[in-house]
Amino acid sequence: MKIIDAHIHFSNIGSFKETAEKLSRVHYSADGLEKEMKDNRIEACIGMGVTETEHEEFPARHASTPMLLDLEETPGRVAVCPGVNPWRLDGSGLDALEKELQKPESVGVKIYLGYYPFYACDAVYQPVYDLAAAYRVPVVLHTGDTYSERGLLKYSHPLTLDEAAVMRRDVQFMMAHLGDPWALTGAEVVYKNPNMYADLSGWIVGAGVEVEEKRRGRHFDHIRHALTYCEHYEKLLFGSDWPLVPIGDYAACIGDLIPSRHMEDVFYDNALRLFPKLRAFIENGTSGR
Repeated sequence: MKIIDAHIHFSNIGSFKETAEKLSRVHYSADGLEKEMKDNRIEACIGMGVTETEHEEFPARHASTPMLLDLEETPGRVAVCPGVNPWRLDGSGLDALEKELQKPESVGVKIYLGYYPFYACDAVYQPVYDLAAAYRVPVVLHTGDTYSERGLLKYSHPLTLDEAAVMRRDVQFMMAHLGDPWALTGAEVVYKNPNMYADLSGWIVGAGVEVEEKRRGRHFDHIRHALTYCEHYEKLLFGSDWPLVPIGDYAACIGDLIPSRHMEDVFYDNALRLFPKLRAFIENGTSGR
């Protein structure tokens, strides 16, 4: 079965490098990503743009919008959702974001709720939603736990996405991580709103024995409940959150949770439906940038 990984990272972020070295034990590099894609029949990946500055760790107040994939030269078949720093959404930031969205590899937009102190429905993000609607690309919204202890969880709770989804029916949204650990709430927001999708990424950090213990234990009990409640498998997308976990290990975990009749949708077809630019990107064989 071919796979599209709808949520990875490929940015020069210190915490990603440390996690790859000490926990997931993946090769966080272009060569490492290409090998994982080849070994696991990954047709394409979507990288979530995020950057640090020389003097600030993420979330860096002075990082430019759009934030992109700056680890190395990006491998072929890796698209990008340019990241948004709400502190840098002046005229030049919006102009730069629009120029990025005109590129074939830019298939969506990423907003880091919780890392920045604004709700999804805040006025600061409305110009971003205007651009997403105009260019017919989805907006990916971080939800749930924040990898940085400096994050504020009240801004990343999945219930806060309901108002944005109702307010902006002209925009397609993807809730990253299904709002975990509030996955049942996230499932309700997806169930209720026709323009809300979710990726199934970021529920494990580690590799090998750590992954297998969680796969065989009770770690996913609340996720099983949430997915059964939601039922809308046509709106759920596989994502790994690489380099936090090896893609193949995580794909096996998600495969355990999805009914067989919905596997191709979750692992492949739903990404093509939600990200309209992705099919042409794959077919044209866009190479590293």
